[in-house]
Amino acid sequence: MGGHRSLPPDAGFSTRAIHAGQEPDPTTGAVAVPIYQTSTYAQEALGQNKGFEYARTHNVTRFALENNLAALEGGRFGFCFASGLAATTTLLQTLSSGDHVVAGNNLYGGTYRLFERVYRRFGLDFTYVDGSNLAEVERAFQPRTRMVFVETPTNPMMALTDLAAVATMAHARGARLVVDNTFMTPFFQQPLALGADVVLHSVTKYLNGHSDMVGGALVTADEELAESFRFLQNASGAVPGPMDCWLALRGTKTLAVRMERHERNARELATTLAAMPGISKVFYPGLPDHPQHALARRQATGFGGMISFIAGDGSLESGRRIFDRFQVFTRAESLGGVESLVCHPASMTHASVPREARLAMGFADGLLRLSVGIEDVADLRHDLEQAIQPD
Repeated sequence: MGGHRSLPPDAGFSTRAIHAGQEPDPTTGAVAVPIYQTSTYAQEALGQNKGFEYARTHNVTRFALENNLAALEGGRFGFCFASGLAATTTLLQTLSSGDHVVAGNNLYGGTYRLFERVYRRFGLDFTYVDGSNLAEVERAFQPRTRMVFVETPTNPMMALTDLAAVATMAHARGARLVVDNTFMTPFFQQPLALGADVVLHSVTKYLNGHSDMVGGALVTADEELAESFRFLQNASGAVPGPMDCWLALRGTKTLAVRMERHERNARELATTLAAMPGISKVFYPGLPDHPQHALARRQATGFGGMISFIAGDGSLESGRRIFDRFQVFTRAESLGGVESLVCHPASMTHASVPREARLAMGFADGLLRLSVGIEDVADLRHDLEQAIQPD
């Protein structure tokens, strides 16, 4: 256990999702990776062990998930953490005081909070840019820029970054490109193949897909970076438990079929929303009038299951009225589970982002975000329509 399963080099995505890193248990032949629920390992004699010493450093269930995610992203090395923010923290620990990061201006609120209220105190500097504006990205580079950090599509404005173009910019200046691929997953988008150096995930979301664990991951093909991540994972210790890794492994097995259904439902609901009176703006890259629809088609194989929209004047009251009326969509934070969720980002996931910064990018107080699940789409459409209809 712990190595890649021997698969054909051209194995398809679903085959890798089900088998990569998950060869049968060598002791019993168990097809499902066992949950190695142990904190330590017996030594055979002084200085002699079976390659396992302590569970923060070594856990076979975690190794299986790490290898599985690396295979899905087309990387060589995967590292799993206790949360998406723990993965981001480990990533930032590869930097030094005085280093500069160019970051997208529409990051997950927890990422923004980590950058501004934690790592700025340790001497890191951040410049926030519209990642869809390549000229603005280029102007933001400084002599001490070491990293570019983007989400694409962004959360919740669904703006896209041209990853190949930004990777070229970053590498020309000695910086690395990091892509948060949580929204798209490797099923739809492969940032490493487009030139990114690191892919980051909140495993909590689509990779797990069942809203029953919290985790994060970093994937890279860069051996030097991998050594840094391996050291920091052990030194900082923000590792996931084996049960959480097992749950995520169960989730990735069905990632392909789930993402197909998420997207199919989302495309129908986005089209429905765009045609509804009283809806002033719909943010979904799959709509032909999305400003980066062509880029979405070029750098990904699908558009994902996330939609944001603004009703009426975009006021908090406009959003509240609709939010409180949903019946099938669950009113909750997070995303990517089999069940549909509706979120009010301004008071939930992005409450830590200053209001003036939100408004400047068109992020209205009443904006709502939908994580479209895999229920029967007719039921989701009916719920959407009854929630939005005028009183």
